[in-house]
Amino acid sequence: MGRRKKIINNTNIPQYKVEAIARCIMPDILAFYESGEGQREFAEWKRQQEAEKSGVERKPRD
Repeated sequence: MGRRKKIINNTNIPQYKVEAIARCIMPDILAFYESGEGQREFAEWKRQQEAEKSGVERKPRD
């Protein structure tokens, strides 16, 4: 049997409402990230994450 992911909901919003909202906005999110603009923004975000990660790793000690 497959294990279910533990749901983390730290709000007062019932889980079924969170899931309903997610089902409504998911197609728009996917369409954005499949678009040229979404691809560019995601690539820029990845570059920023890598720069922050490498900056933390190379931080000199006092």
